[in-house]
Amino acid sequence: MACDFSVAGDHARFGQAGPIHGSAPDGGATDFLHLFVGVAHAAVSLSLCEAWSAQKAMRLGLLSDVAPTFRKDGKWIANPTVITDRFTDDLGRIVHGEWKTGADLEAGKAEAAAATIDLSRLDEAIDRLATKLLYTFPDCTRKTIESLRKKKLEHWFQNAETSRSWLALNMNTEAAAGFAAFHYGDRSEREIDFVRLRVRLAEGAAFDEALIEEVLPPSARARRKRGG
Repeated sequence: MACDFSVAGDHARFGQAGPIHGSAPDGGATDFLHLFVGVAHAAVSLSLCEAWSAQKAMRLGLLSDVAPTFRKDGKWIANPTVITDRFTDDLGRIVHGEWKTGADLEAGKAEAAAATIDLSRLDEAIDRLATKLLYTFPDCTRKTIESLRKKKLEHWFQNAETSRSWLALNMNTEAAAGFAAFHYGDRSEREIDFVRLRVRLAEGAAFDEALIEEVLPPSARARRKRGG
């Protein structure tokens, strides 16, 4: 979002890690994302931390271009784990760019594993964009981009000071639990017990070392005690 132009391969994923892992996605995401995708989509992404495919990011306005990166049997294929062959489902809901589910997802993962990642088309897309910029007046282009950036900078300066202050405080509470869970936990359990945390806080528990130990996943708790 700090870039003026963004080009991605269709193997890319776009998401936030904030509230799931003990932080808030300040420092850009909470400032800028709604300017790209709208408030409703930004609220879902920033709070629920569910990753978007490159195709969905493109559809929502976050990207300038998407390039294919999967090759199978010498042919380019779209990301097999993403719905790209239709725009809506039978009920009219937009599904293009959404992740496949169930058996379709498992089949897509198998196809992706059998494919190779080739970034040559991504390189071509970047070269194509750079060439288009080459054929513009440099000063006029610079002024245009600088004027456009002011909208993002306005939001950045509104939040920068308070975000720094909040981050310092958060490192002693939720971040201490969330970062430890992610760092020490097994790949399958890198999140704390959120239900237990909310129950204990409602009961008046202090957010201290004892509470952190209580809500950590078992693998993180054991590995943290051993020092990693």
